[in-house]
Amino acid sequence: MAYATLLYELDADGIAVVTINRPDKLNALNATVFAELAEVVHHVAGDDAVRGVIITGAGAKAFVAGADIAELATVGVRDGEELSRRGSVVFLAIEHLRKPVIAAVNGFALGGGCELAMACHLRLATPNAKFGQPEVKLGLIPGYGGTVRLPRLIGRGRALELLLCGNPINADEAFRLGLVNRIVPSEQLLDEARTLLRTIGQQGPSAVHTVLETVAATLDMDMEAALNHESMQFGRQCGTDDKQEGTAAFLAKRPAVFPGR
Repeated sequence: MAYATLLYELDADGIAVVTINRPDKLNALNATVFAELAEVVHHVAGDDAVRGVIITGAGAKAFVAGADIAELATVGVRDGEELSRRGSVVFLAIEHLRKPVIAAVNGFALGGGCELAMACHLRLATPNAKFGQPEVKLGLIPGYGGTVRLPRLIGRGRALELLLCGNPINADEAFRLGLVNRIVPSEQLLDEARTLLRTIGQQGPSAVHTVLETVAATLDMDMEAALNHESMQFGRQCGTDDKQEGTAAFLAKRPAVFPGR
């Protein structure tokens, strides 16, 4: 598939690598990037050959350095709300994919870049990565989920400090706060992401899909409702062929061959 701002590659293991390819603009998000991200997310959601996704940025400096400020400078109230809603829909589609998505953060992940990384299910970062929500420095607030996802990932107090001060944090601090799952040498970033997706790919596919769905669905529920939802999903999973194969393989002390249903 050919895109103006993205590169797309699917390997033999079913791992799709989506690279935001605007290195001259530090991979800044603009209307075209959002439109093409929406298109590629729709594609991978419906392609049974895709088992997992890696999102990264072109070049050595940036994952995504943020939104395109030249676009933002001319945005008014109505356009601003619509811009935010369009971006949020795309990031929500990433978060709700029934296939694991890893952000391979290879540099600056600021503003919309940090929000994109947070919409992914897991985040790996190189030692030179920087994370932050600097929108307040422009007289703005995050528009693609920063005020929503960041407190859920690292806690309200720590998130508010980052959101109100606008200062970036390095990879070590991001890892300490729980924003990043692993710090990986730059030359190993994509290989480590592929290895992680292959490990996930060895598990029961329907169980992986249900874990992703259940976590997304229960984040906003109270404890009782969340546990009830989990129980329903657990019951449904007990009726799958994957569950039958997984338990039979365990008892027979052999590798499982999951049918994916």
